[in-house]
Amino acid sequence: MELTTTKKILKEAQEGHYAIGAFNVENMEMVMAVISAAEEMNAPVIMQTTPSTVKYAGLDYFLANVRVAASKANVPVVMHLDHGSSFELASQAYRSGYTSIMIDGSHSDFESNIEISKSVVDMCKPSGIAVEAELGKVGGKEDDLDGGDGDAYTDPLQAKEFVERTGVDSLAVAIGTAHGMYKGEPHLDLDRLSEIRKVVSVPLVLHGGSGIPDEKVQESIRRGICKVNYATELRIAFTNGVNKYLAEKPDTIDPKKYNKAGMEEVKAFVKEKIRVCGCENKA
Repeated sequence: MELTTTKKILKEAQEGHYAIGAFNVENMEMVMAVISAAEEMNAPVIMQTTPSTVKYAGLDYFLANVRVAASKANVPVVMHLDHGSSFELASQAYRSGYTSIMIDGSHSDFESNIEISKSVVDMCKPSGIAVEAELGKVGGKEDDLDGGDGDAYTDPLQAKEFVERTGVDSLAVAIGTAHGMYKGEPHLDLDRLSEIRKVVSVPLVLHGGSGIPDEKVQESIRRGICKVNYATELRIAFTNGVNKYLAEKPDTIDPKKYNKAGMEEVKAFVKEKIRVCGCENKA
């Protein structure tokens, strides 16, 4: 199947009151594991790369991996740039063939965020490529992403104005989540999320999904979240699989063998989160 964009699948998720799992992939093995899980669950899936992942190998390397995997799949697959850090990177992803692009201007002031987000929308709109933006600051640190202290929650009225002025297709909101793993149980401002949902028509995105209790993710979906991002827990799953295999068979020198163990852990994790998001059999 050809790569698709997030416009259609997130709209369907919004209408059906479920969410699509978005998974940050770091290598070929993660790509294969995520696609395999999505196929078994008959679920649409979003594959993501961050700027640091792109820096490691390049947009074309990761896009090629995902494109090949998607061509053999029977479920919708999106290739998404997560936390695009500049107009230049967003433009490169667009030209490379990414089918969904996030521009993250949340570290700038409100007007500057609008300006850069609208510029990416204007670039992508003629080709039908979906654009995600962020308003407010998701806390924590992951890769080279530093969300600061996470105190800048999304203001509902600003969110309404932001979407209207930029024309973005989806909006990542700050309601108490953080990148990376949580040191304690996260406290999500779900009432704030409900207020945002009342005034914003586009699909809403939850960043920092790793480590949030499943019941809180599901409640956020009931209140309007249509896309849930997972990154750190995929890395943990893959690493745990590899480490367990090498602990049992320390003399192994064939990477295919221990990578397969990592893939199995990632696949199990992704299937679990597809169930949490409610997108099983929604392909």
